[in-house]
Amino acid sequence: MYTYAFCKTPLAPLTLPHGIVALVQMVQTEQLSALVEPIISLDRLNQDDTLLVQAVLAHDRVIRSLFAQATLLPLRFGTNFSSLERLKAHLHTQQQTYLSKLTQLDGKAEYTLKFTPLELTELAIAPDIKGKDYFLARKQQFQTQLLHQQQQQEAFTHIQQVITQTYPDCRLNEEPTGIKTVYLLLERDREPQLRQTIRTLQAQHSEWQIAIGEALPPYHFVSDTAAHDVDR
Repeated sequence: MYTYAFCKTPLAPLTLPHGIVALVQMVQTEQLSALVEPIISLDRLNQDDTLLVQAVLAHDRVIRSLFAQATLLPLRFGTNFSSLERLKAHLHTQQQTYLSKLTQLDGKAEYTLKFTPLELTELAIAPDIKGKDYFLARKQQFQTQLLHQQQQQEAFTHIQQVITQTYPDCRLNEEPTGIKTVYLLLERDREPQLRQTIRTLQAQHSEWQIAIGEALPPYHFVSDTAAHDVDR
């Protein structure tokens, strides 16, 4: 049973999208349900890179479609229960844990903030500058660049303080390229306030280019608690 997500058993039917190869189905218990696709060969997908990429994209598309209709606990690509009985048993044993988490996530979404450091445009050294004057000019270039990097780091420290104080439920990821990504979890009706906060920070700190994404399922705020009961 390939499983996309868990949700509270809905009072009204959800519009179930097409999945990786067939229509998504719902396995229901009294309070908790799973969104599944019964027959998917993960071994076949892993043997064909094109099919695998298409499946990963379909997995994300399904979760986003369902997230527009209900609060979800999204699962990682490849989450697969060996049988319907095993899935139902998992829903039964983990029911209170999942229901509690779903209640905490109700009405919330994940937002991605991406901070790209902007490089300082260096002033070119005139070609007629030679000898000692050239080395002094190169030293000035280096010191200016060092100052810019220091100001950039101080700016991000201030940005991070503002974000964590205003939106404490956040995760920071730093890439080797210097790009920093912050994942926020907050109520969807606070999105206008978030966007205004980002506009203010961008106006204050030209050292960084700040981009904000759309409302997403809480991918980075749901631990993969099903991992011990699934076959991958």
